[in-house]
Amino acid sequence: MAKKTKLNRAAERIGAMAGQADRTAHKVVKAGKVAKEELVELKKQVEALGRQLQKTSKRLQRALK
Repeated sequence: MAKKTKLNRAAERIGAMAGQADRTAHKVVKAGKVAKEELVELKKQVEALGRQLQKTSKRLQRALK
């Protein structure tokens, strides 16, 4: 088998680094999607709490009259 040249070793290292960068990019994208979904859920919860607060304040105002 032929000896590996410096060029082949360099290309191998570049390919490995590119693969590692690609994996990291995929992890970041996946984490971003999860964070976005969590943010949507939190927004829904805040809206529900806002509606509940409005109902409660209306009831309180009626009770105080």
